Amino acid sequence: MIVQDGAEPFTLGVLGEVWAEPYHPEDDNPQFDYVVCTPRPGRVKGTAGYDYLVDHGLEETLDADLVVVAAKRNFLEPSPEAAAAVRAAHDRGARVLSSCTGVFILGEAGLLDGRACTTHWRYGSLLAERFPLARVDADVLYVEDDLVLTGAGSAAGIDACLHLIRQVFGAKVATTTARRIVVPPHRDGGQAQYVRTPMGQTECDTLAPLLAWASDRLDEPLSIEKLANQAHMSARTFARRFRDETGTTPLQWLTTQRLAQAEEMLENSTLSVEQIATRVGFGNAATLRHHFTAARGTTPQQYRKTFNYVGEAV
Repeated sequence: MIVQDGAEPFTLGVLGEVWAEPYHPEDDNPQFDYVVCTPRPGRVKGTAGYDYLVDHGLEETLDADLVVVAAKRNFLEPSPEAAAAVRAAHDRGARVLSSCTGVFILGEAGLLDGRACTTHWRYGSLLAERFPLARVDADVLYVEDDLVLTGAGSAAGIDACLHLIRQVFGAKVATTTARRIVVPPHRDGGQAQYVRTPMGQTECDTLAPLLAWASDRLDEPLSIEKLANQAHMSARTFARRFRDETGTTPLQWLTTQRLAQAEEMLENSTLSVEQIATRVGFGNAATLRHHFTAARGTTPQQYRKTFNYVGEAV
């Protein structure tokens, strides 16, 4: 992880929570060789009343599989050395990930030209203005484009990291990581859900109990009417409040949950794709295949070949 003067402490905590954890025998997740580095080792200025002591220089990026750029307050004053290190890492095939305003370093490195990217919704227009060849989408939590992964606000760095873990190590490892740090394995919606409705405007109670209830019944037909009845609302009110609280529609949310459960079964069971489709509520293998391919870019069968270590499927 590259830090610079003005590094945001929450971003450092988020990234460290995902990548710097020691081995946990209860989950057996992979442990990473995690190093924090900076252009000039020593004291790095912070923004919350304290500084950081970083011993390692940018030479640590020379053989890293993943180079992460942390957000910084004075992001319009990027380190040219950090930009060069990021560029060199990408050129040799390493993955590059930025959190929040860290994306501006990627722009200085030329990695945003022609690529889709995101940043905090406050800075989307500024990013597009500074790097006109970038395809900026400030309505999403993260974007991946050719080994370049950009996260939105600092907390969205968790979403980006979990996406990468899911992609490389599979749904089970990503879900276990999310459970350890007590966050959802996948958040639906995008940044719009945080800027559309002013704080305090909605009067509805949290839908968490309903979401937990629905998660335990994914194999059942769950219409909007059934969900609304469970929440003691009219279908129209329920649909509006569901979007206000989750940033997505009930149907999109159900599809995402069913896909996540299907991933886990593909990894950790010998059930056939048809059986999995029935158990997660898609009804048949063709419907599961359609949604899985659209969302994951691969078929359930191919995903299983890559990530299933249990044995041959029926």
